[in-house]
Amino acid sequence: MKVSERRTVTRSGLELTALGLGSAPFGGLYQPTSTAEALATLEAAWRAGIRYFDTAPMYGLGRSEHLLGHFLRDLPEQESRPAISTKVGRLMARPRPGRDLPPEAPKNPLDPGWCNGLNFREVFDYSYDGIMRSFDDSQQRLGLPEIDLLYVHDIGRVTHADRHELHWKALVSGGFKALAELRAAGLIKGFGLGVNEAQAIEEAMQEADLDCCLLAGRYTLLDRSAERLLEKTRANKVSIVIGGVFNSGILAANGGGPRKFDYVDAPEDIVRKVGRLAEICERHDVPLGAAAVQFPLRNPAVSSVVVGAKSPDQIAANIDWFERDIPEALWDAIEAAG
Repeated sequence: MKVSERRTVTRSGLELTALGLGSAPFGGLYQPTSTAEALATLEAAWRAGIRYFDTAPMYGLGRSEHLLGHFLRDLPEQESRPAISTKVGRLMARPRPGRDLPPEAPKNPLDPGWCNGLNFREVFDYSYDGIMRSFDDSQQRLGLPEIDLLYVHDIGRVTHADRHELHWKALVSGGFKALAELRAAGLIKGFGLGVNEAQAIEEAMQEADLDCCLLAGRYTLLDRSAERLLEKTRANKVSIVIGGVFNSGILAANGGGPRKFDYVDAPEDIVRKVGRLAEICERHDVPLGAAAVQFPLRNPAVSSVVVGAKSPDQIAANIDWFERDIPEALWDAIEAAG
């Protein structure tokens, strides 16, 4: 499979490449990333044929969107336009006279923090006005009016705990209406959720007409908890993009990635599971990272996978893994090992 293979993901005919680039590392995920590193990484991805880029206001508290926009705006006019997704649900703010911000929420377990993010505070807002403002703000940070997909970011019980019902009510009573209006007006080509929680997508499908969702970390070699969800999304013609294919780095650690699992240091039982997976892959002369990045696309419900990278070398490694031939015997052996 080639990274440049195109998949149609919404009724509008929007196409994503089979491999997309996620830009969380440009916001300083786990370690600082310089502007030069970010732009060189984007250039390497573009040369390799990647034409789908995902970002979010959360990533570096606005920094990732600024860097991605800077790169895309400087592309030659004759280059084909890529697909771009960003997220809504968080506003970047600073206190000022006459403006009261909600109290800062406790750090949720899926928030990695940012090593060189911008000096803003994130405020959760899933209301009609909050979604509209988030869209406007992202256009300004990107410096581009064209945003193809909007994902409602990190809505779910794990993320918000006892404040989940408050945020869910705001989304259902107004946020989804804003997204539907943006789509109807042709300002976006589709919307869905961008979450780590499969249950949130299931519940959202009952409330809104979703086009495409990004699910991170829940359909990987280590975690297949989204299998039932993928059956439902395929039946309902909701496209799925899988992120977090390395489960925050542990499945790519042999390629220089961090030994993280779900954004924290990997516990010993996960390290042992990864060791067993690595042994199986080694017997079939396949890098573990290659099996990890290709696994989600074996499910027909999955249209694209998104990987993060902070250097051209990491882009090259991901592309080599993605395009490597993998014998069916490897997948059989992984299934047999449970």
